[in-house]
Amino acid sequence: MVAAFLDMDKRQSIAEAGVIASHEVAPERDLLRRWEPIRQKCYQAAEAYLQLARTEPEEELAPAAAYEQVIHQIADAARSLDEFYERHRGHLEHAVTVAQTAPQLAARVSADARDALGALDAPENSAFAEYPSVRATADAVQRALSTLGAATGAGAVRTAAHQVKEATTAFREALAEAPGRQAEARNTLASVTTRLGAVRTRSEGLAPAYSALLREFNAASSADLSGNEQQALLLLERAAEELDVARASLAAGRPEEALAQAGVVRAELARAEDLVDAVTSRLATLRAVKENPESKVRDVRFRLRDAQHLAVQRGLTAEWGSVLDAQLNRIDRAVDALTGVHPDYWAYVKDLDAVSTFITGVVNRMRGRNTDR
Repeated sequence: MVAAFLDMDKRQSIAEAGVIASHEVAPERDLLRRWEPIRQKCYQAAEAYLQLARTEPEEELAPAAAYEQVIHQIADAARSLDEFYERHRGHLEHAVTVAQTAPQLAARVSADARDALGALDAPENSAFAEYPSVRATADAVQRALSTLGAATGAGAVRTAAHQVKEATTAFREALAEAPGRQAEARNTLASVTTRLGAVRTRSEGLAPAYSALLREFNAASSADLSGNEQQALLLLERAAEELDVARASLAAGRPEEALAQAGVVRAELARAEDLVDAVTSRLATLRAVKENPESKVRDVRFRLRDAQHLAVQRGLTAEWGSVLDAQLNRIDRAVDALTGVHPDYWAYVKDLDAVSTFITGVVNRMRGRNTDR
């Protein structure tokens, strides 16, 4: 009985160490909850054994049946313990190994992180210490180290250690890229300067294009573009001011700030280009439609016929036939509205584009319905 108890106690300690390790490194496995009934079974068997073992010399010995019952109870608990351990052996042994290596992992990544941060003290890197990318990643390493230092339990330690490792990698990359920032910023500003000049040149065509829209077409065709010239000029002025700020940052040895400011310049230029293109492309579109309005409506009618044929082929006329037929009325209304000395070609284009978009949506839904069947 003594040997059976000691053997059970030993195996219980091994299994429990594995379960605790599992809970720390892989709590989603939920082994701690599944282990609890087996643990209680072992404790009850141990308590029964200890009650017999505590019999005083002067007391009457327990009957043989009591010893047999305890031996059976220990054997039953040991069997449940063994079944649990064998079922999860691979995971439990792995969890123990992982838990045992967590302190070494923490020590290794901490030493590596401090070694990486120490590179900032080197004369060749001192100029980069205040670069935003270097400063931000260095701060991230320090925060990760603090989190690791406060972590308890193998799982938390390993998670924090991996965060330190990732932060250290990001810091090393930022420091390695820092020496090239000056040239990168210089090239970027040169590129942005060229683009600013190009957009200014393109913007010179905006006023003539808008004037042509007013002369050649219904005023409603360009009413939404009336403020484009003023907005574009304002954006170009702001872009030029931001570019001067970026140049000053580069001259002061702050290339990353210059790059960030160059991004603002590019955004302003993109918006200015959109305003210019909106006017020039509107003029080109309306002139093309005015020259051959039938081309636009012919394309839309063709798309409608294709959609109607698709509905017939796929047996969907009951669902989509009347919907598609109604688009023919919309097309006819757009054509009928194109009258007068100065027809509203832009309304014509928008109406037909709306019909075309609607037809595309119906076609996509018909194809999706057929796929689902």
